Amino acid sequence: ASRSQPRSVSFPQHSQQLKRAAGLAPAPCRRNSGLPMNIGVLFVPQQEAWVVERMGKFHRILEPGLNFLIPLLDRIRYVQSLKEIVINVPEQSAVTLDNVTLQIDGVLYLRVMDPYKASYGVEDPEYAVTQLAQTTMRSELGKLSLDRVFRERESLNASIVDAINQASDCWGIRCLRYEIKDIHVPPRVKESMQMQVEAERRKRATVLESEGTRESAINVAEGQKQAQILASEAEKAEQINKAAGREANAMLVKARAKAEAIQLLAAALAQQHGNAAASLSVAEQYVNAFSKIAKDSNTVLLPANTGDVTNMVAQALGIYTTLTKPQAVKTQDEMPSAHEDSHSPATEMLKAEQGSSS
Repeated sequence: ASRSQPRSVSFPQHSQQLKRAAGLAPAPCRRNSGLPMNIGVLFVPQQEAWVVERMGKFHRILEPGLNFLIPLLDRIRYVQSLKEIVINVPEQSAVTLDNVTLQIDGVLYLRVMDPYKASYGVEDPEYAVTQLAQTTMRSELGKLSLDRVFRERESLNASIVDAINQASDCWGIRCLRYEIKDIHVPPRVKESMQMQVEAERRKRATVLESEGTRESAINVAEGQKQAQILASEAEKAEQINKAAGREANAMLVKARAKAEAIQLLAAALAQQHGNAAASLSVAEQYVNAFSKIAKDSNTVLLPANTGDVTNMVAQALGIYTTLTKPQAVKTQDEMPSAHEDSHSPATEMLKAEQGSSS
């Protein structure tokens, strides 16, 4: 008796009862409220497919536009809408990997791709796909922890769509999209998540404050380092400027004074009896230096004849004579009297001093 009456896919009576028993909200009704009658000439609307049976057997699918049928033999058994269908998946409970119970609802977007499979492959394709979406959602949520559920909603939606398409291929229906609308967390879990968020924010604030302190200390140290480097470079430049200026001038002045003194000394030595005066000066300096021996140090080197002052003076005069011999050779022709007079005043003065010291 049920096969003699034409049927439509738009929610049969037993499907409505099953949906109410399962707690599903009915989907929006199709535009056509019933099956059209075969009057021989039919006009099929756009985006609809009419399944025709001839004498109880599938005959053909009417395309949109003008179609002709044989009355009494041909009968329209199913009307399939080729538009995209939106089904509201009601709220359901699911347990995550870390044993947290969630209440999740979603929206399912379907489209009939094969009217023949959608008519003869399953009794109620929309109800079947909705049940499949619920079971798939529960299984996919059981693979994820609570934190990953909130972070990976897009991957979760894609996994549910892939699972539905694999099962609904033989039904002639394709799932285009699945979107999770709301995720309701138990109050205690929500409070713990709030505390976790606050702790994470305090942690980030502490880390940022410590990083700011570290950066500040590094900047201060770098500033002090640069200041010390600049101060040392300034001091170095100042010393270089002083050495290049005042000390260099002082050295030049000393060198010029010494050069003038040497010139004056050379001029004095070139005069008459200059060598005798130089010999007397050297002998005096030698005697004074010998008198200061052992005053500044404990180590003393004494000659063998310490008491022989005449010998000591003769050694000093011999050293000076050796040093001034080339000059004496040059001036021999000019001042012969300085070498001929063996008893010069300087020699007499040395003998007088030797006598007084003895």
